[in-house]
Amino acid sequence: MTDHALLLVNLGSPASTSVADVRSYLNQFLMDPYVIDLPWPVRRLLVSLILIKRPEQSAHAYASIWWEEGSPLVVLSRRLQQAMSTQWHHGPVELAMRYGEPSIETKLVQLAAQGHKRVTLAPLYPQFADSTTTTVIEEARRVVREKKLDLQFSILEPFYDQPEYIDALVASATPHLEQDYDHLLLSFHGLPERHLTKLDPTGQHCLKNQDCCRNASPQVLATCYRAQCLRTAAAFAKGMGLPEDKWSVSFQSRLGRAKWIEPYTEARLDELAKSGVKKVLVMCPAFVADCIETLEEIGDRGKEQFREAGGEELVLVPCLNDDPQWARALNTLCERAPLAL
Repeated sequence: MTDHALLLVNLGSPASTSVADVRSYLNQFLMDPYVIDLPWPVRRLLVSLILIKRPEQSAHAYASIWWEEGSPLVVLSRRLQQAMSTQWHHGPVELAMRYGEPSIETKLVQLAAQGHKRVTLAPLYPQFADSTTTTVIEEARRVVREKKLDLQFSILEPFYDQPEYIDALVASATPHLEQDYDHLLLSFHGLPERHLTKLDPTGQHCLKNQDCCRNASPQVLATCYRAQCLRTAAAFAKGMGLPEDKWSVSFQSRLGRAKWIEPYTEARLDELAKSGVKKVLVMCPAFVADCIETLEEIGDRGKEQFREAGGEELVLVPCLNDDPQWARALNTLCERAPLAL
């Protein structure tokens, strides 16, 4: 069968490093109710305030990591798309971005016009969150509904603990971890705590200590981002054979004044440096492609912060990007994606 398309979806990027393009991108991103889950008037006011200064700051950050071919996230996602084209034998492999271009709407309309009836939708996020996975799925559903497209979906589920994903992580990180280092920090993207508590089916899941998330029931684990991050970290450490005192977990990329899940990456880097750690490796397993959060936030600012706190060397371990083993793993995961009813 060759009419079953695969649509990879990543977060997205501004079209360029101009302040205007960055402002447009941030407006679309931050106005998503799955990202800032406040009533529209409050969200509009908050985003408008953020957009006074943030676009210029972010444009500078994007410019510092921008490649000649364009946004690293988009370039690397395209390379993964090309690698997946040799793996997926059921039809075309397309790439869309939740924010910016190419949009999910553009790609789904294009696939429907080409006569494809079935699409495997693959949000490229290992761990589940409303602000990543859910918003991709809901946007695809909106397009199908409003454009009246005759499409049937299979949806890639979060793969935070799937052996193929963990094995790919281990294989890609091994060359870096075979060198001398003092500590490995697994830095995941952060989320406001309320994003977790509102999805907690028990109403009792505690976010105050990691033991609760480490021992989350299957019912809680299904929607608890932090618990899934800890599962990824533990599975990776086990696969690498790391002793418990050689690695730790933190959360990065906070925005605004809300309480976000802890420990924070900035605080953890300070703690490690002040405890005598001289060389730290940092991996970002919430991202499958290097982007501003890895290259600039960790690779540039994190490195500077670690040195100022007394450390000597911070090494950013690259994301999976278009690694061949990752492409094979992703194909396997997409092959068994369940049909969405």
